[in-house]
Amino acid sequence: MLESTTSEDPDSKYENSADVEQQYKLIEKAYDEFNNGNYEQCLETLDELEKCNGTNNKLEHNRAVAKFYKSGCKDHVTLLKSINENTGSIDRSSPISSKLSYSPIARFNMAVIYYHRHMYETAINTLTPLVDQVEDLEEHMAALVCTFMLRLLLVTNQLRKAAAFLEMLQSPEHKSSLYLNRDTLAGEEASACETATANHENFQRAYKFLAIQTCVMNRKPIVVAEDGSAEFSSLKAHQYYIMKDFQMAAKQLKKVNEIGATGELSDMLNTCIANNMGVIHLRVRHYAIAAKFFQDAITFDKRIAANMRNVSLYQMSTARTCEILYNLGIAMLHLRRPKEAYNCFFVPLKSYHSNPRLWFRISEACIMAHEMKMLEEDSKPMITSVVDTGGRKTFFLKPTNNVVYSLDKDALESGPNLHFAVLALRNALTLTTYYKNAFEMTEDDELPTEREKENWRNVKDNNFCNPSRPISKNSLNNMLCAIYAAYSYVSLRLGDYVSALKMAQELLKAEKLSDAHRLLAHMYAGEALLMLDKLEDARPHFEPTFVTNLNAFDFETKDWRVKSLDAAQNVVRYNLAVVMALQGDFELCRNILSSCTHPIVAAKVLSLKTYLDIRMGKCA
Repeated sequence: MLESTTSEDPDSKYENSADVEQQYKLIEKAYDEFNNGNYEQCLETLDELEKCNGTNNKLEHNRAVAKFYKSGCKDHVTLLKSINENTGSIDRSSPISSKLSYSPIARFNMAVIYYHRHMYETAINTLTPLVDQVEDLEEHMAALVCTFMLRLLLVTNQLRKAAAFLEMLQSPEHKSSLYLNRDTLAGEEASACETATANHENFQRAYKFLAIQTCVMNRKPIVVAEDGSAEFSSLKAHQYYIMKDFQMAAKQLKKVNEIGATGELSDMLNTCIANNMGVIHLRVRHYAIAAKFFQDAITFDKRIAANMRNVSLYQMSTARTCEILYNLGIAMLHLRRPKEAYNCFFVPLKSYHSNPRLWFRISEACIMAHEMKMLEEDSKPMITSVVDTGGRKTFFLKPTNNVVYSLDKDALESGPNLHFAVLALRNALTLTTYYKNAFEMTEDDELPTEREKENWRNVKDNNFCNPSRPISKNSLNNMLCAIYAAYSYVSLRLGDYVSALKMAQELLKAEKLSDAHRLLAHMYAGEALLMLDKLEDARPHFEPTFVTNLNAFDFETKDWRVKSLDAAQNVVRYNLAVVMALQGDFELCRNILSSCTHPIVAAKVLSLKTYLDIRMGKCA
C-alpha cells in the first residue's frame, strides 16, 4: 500500500503555487502508474518528485513498495528492511502519532508481511497500536486495520476474542463503515476475497466473509449463503463439520472441487480440499483413507513450496506443510506406523514447539515403536534350548535386553526410541501443567465475564495447542492423565522406578480418572514398588477387588492389548501372583495362577509356574 507523500511538517514552505501544483501532479501520476502496474515508470516519477521536494520517510516507503511490486512481490525482505530503516526501530507500545513511530500505512504493511510469513503473533503485536487508536485513522484505513486484525485473531485460533472484537465493531457506539447487521451477513450478495490484499474497493466484502467465519467458528447459528465462490463453499463445509454432519461436509467439499480454480490458486484449493477430506475421514475413523488424502494434500502443497525463495509473498502464506504433516502423523499413529508418524511430527515441532499435545504425540510414536519391538521379541520361544546332563535337564532361556536410562549420545539415537520419549513427555508435562494453571485462572466457564464484555482485549482463549482449536478443560485433564500414564510406563522400561512411581501416584490423584487409566496407574505403581523391593507397599495395587468395578467400555480399544475386562482382571491377578512368589508364599501364588486363563498372560503364567516348580523342588 502506498501512502501520501505530501509533507506533514508545518515548517515546510513552498516557493510558489506552481511548485505545489507540479508536486501534486507528480503524486497523482505516481499513484496512477502504481495502480496500473507500471512500477518502473512509478519509480521514475518518484525520483522526479524527490528532485522537486526532497526526500522524506513517506517517499522512501513508497519507493520501497514500488520496488517490491516490481520484483513480483517476491523481495519482501528488502521491503521490510527499508521500512525499518526509514521509520526507526519498532516500539509496539508507542502511539502512532509519534514521529518516531511507524506511520499507519507502514505499520500495516509490516503486519501484512509478517502474516504471510506465518509470523502471526508478531503481526498482531505490530497491528495492535493501530487498533488501539482506530478512531483517529481515516475511515478507509480503519476498515483495513479492523478487517486484518479480525483475520489474525481467527488464524491464531483466538475465536472468543475474535467474536468479542467483531461485536465491538458491530456496536452502534463504534462509528465505522464496517457496521453490518445480521441480515446483511446472511445476505446472498456476500462474497469473499483475500483480506491481506484487500483495497478500498473490496475490503467490505472481505470483512463480511470474516464476520460470517467468526460466527461459524464460534458455533453461532448463522446461514452461510453460497455465492458460487470456493471460499464460501469451503466455509459451508466447515460449518457442517463443526455440526458433526460429516457426510454433508464431504458433499460440500465436492462442490468446492467442482467450482475449481485456475492459475496460482489451483494448488492452494486442491491442498485445502484434500486436507479437509482427510480430516473428515480421520474423524469417522477411516484412517487409511485419511492418510491417502493427507498425502495428496502434501503433494499439492509441495508445488507451492517447491521454490519458496522464488515465490511471491502472497503464495508464501498458502503453504500449509506443517499442519498437513501434523494430521498425517495422527493418521499414521492410528495405522500403527510409528516411524512414519515420528517423521511427520518432527516437521511441525519446529513451528509449534509450545504445543504439549504435539510433544505427547511424538512420545506416543516412540512408545509404539518400542512396543512393536517387544511384541516381536515375545513371539520368539522363551526356551531356546534344552541340555540333558546326567539325567537332569538344563533349560536355556532367551536373553532379556534391559534398556537403561541414560542421556548419552548413543542413547539419543535418531528415530523413535524411549530416551527421546522421556524428553518429549517431560516437555509435554511441563507445558500442560503450566497451561492448566493459566486455564483455571482465566476462564471458569464459556460465558464472557463482565470484565470481558467491557473490553475485547480481556477475553482469553485457551488456544494452547495451535494449530488445533482451543482446548476445553476436560480435554486438558484427559491429556494430563495420558501424559502421566505414558511417563510412568516409559520410566519403568528405562529403569527409572522412582519417576515411574511418582507419575503413577500423580495419575491416581487426577480428577475424573477413567477406569483404564486407574488400572494403568495401579499396575505401574505396583511394578515400580516391586522393582524398588517394597513388596508390602506393592501388594495393595494388585488387589483384584478394584478391577471388578471397572467399566468394560473403557477397554474396548482397537490397538490396546488389554481389550476386555476379563483381560484386565487376568493381568492384575498375574501381577499379584508375582508378589506372592517374591514373598515366598508359593501355594497362594499357585492358586492365583490357576485362575489366570486369558491368552494375554498364558506365556507369563507358564514361566512363573516353571519357576515355582523349581523353587518347590518339583522338577525332575
